[in-house]
Amino acid sequence: MRRYRRGKKFALGLAFVLLWGNLALIPITPTPVSGAELETEAVSAVLMDAASGRIFYEKEAHKEMAPASVTKVMTLLLAAEAIESGRVALTDQVTASEKAAGMGGSQIYLEAGESFSLEEMLIAIAVGSANDACVAVAEHISGSLEAFVEAMNARAQELGLVNTHFMNNNGLPAEGHYTSAYDLAVISRKTMEYPLIQTLTSIKEYDLRDGEFKLWNTNKLLWWYEGADGLKTGWTTEADYCLASTVMRDGLRLICVVMGVPQARGHFSESMKIYNYGFAQYAYKLLAPAQEKLGVVQVRKGAAREVAAVTEISLGITTEKGKDKDYWLETKLEPEVVAPVSPGQKLGEAILYQGDAAQWTVNLVAQQPVARLGFLRQISRTVNEVLGIE
Repeated sequence: MRRYRRGKKFALGLAFVLLWGNLALIPITPTPVSGAELETEAVSAVLMDAASGRIFYEKEAHKEMAPASVTKVMTLLLAAEAIESGRVALTDQVTASEKAAGMGGSQIYLEAGESFSLEEMLIAIAVGSANDACVAVAEHISGSLEAFVEAMNARAQELGLVNTHFMNNNGLPAEGHYTSAYDLAVISRKTMEYPLIQTLTSIKEYDLRDGEFKLWNTNKLLWWYEGADGLKTGWTTEADYCLASTVMRDGLRLICVVMGVPQARGHFSESMKIYNYGFAQYAYKLLAPAQEKLGVVQVRKGAAREVAAVTEISLGITTEKGKDKDYWLETKLEPEVVAPVSPGQKLGEAILYQGDAAQWTVNLVAQQPVARLGFLRQISRTVNEVLGIE
């Protein structure tokens, strides 16, 4: 049932507020299920709701472990952030150094001096797990691999990750190179803010060097599991099989990380088992789609007398199935605004409640622009209003 209330005051009554995109989340703290309800061969594992960051399942979630090539999720995140900031562009030509060309493990066999666009280098990382491309990209963005790794560790600290330390950006075995399933889930969730990463990691196959070199995505969930569209696999003798992945079904996006799976392809089967649990237990409930009109605001000195207030982004919540009945919306709008009004200008908020507890807040914004009336037209309107003339 949806209810709308205007102007009701409420207290958040919680110690902190987390941010997810433009949404302010007042977190619910469910008790994650343990191995009593779900067993996995993974040494550590996490199932996370991408929208809220809530943990739906965990096993040794904070155990420090070698991540192998799942490290590359952080590499892709820093690359996406560098592109967004304008420091680099997908069309940049990235030239391989001798250091990049000397990387072992999975690679695209770069030769020193060979160049590809940054976009193709990132595809080589996301699809082919290319260690040499990782180093080339790091050097292009930060000037050196060492500087890029410093940036990775700084970014981990900014994200509040306490069980993560990187020694390289490709996941090759190194002393002091570790993370946890929970930390990887947090990094993966951050990547969801960048459609570029989802696009790259969902590519199943790619022809490099004019078709002379074929890349096949190492993440078999893209073929095997409905709704899978990322992120990254990993394997070394030290780490065993690891996978950070994400799946979207019926509006619900989940993130799963498994680490230390002993059997080949076990990181896929264990992830699917955990996803099956998640999608069986939880569902996404949409309360208001993006751009839905939830009220109007009066406009002073404007060419129009009012402006529609619409949701800036969609408003919904992940709930346990069968427990989605007690949700309602409250709208809080400015009583009036003064022209000019710009499209997207904040006019208020829509607050999602469960019972009496606030859960989510999204901005209500102006749907269309409203120009400011000139002085003479304002005088004319005022006179007409006094005379009762429309």
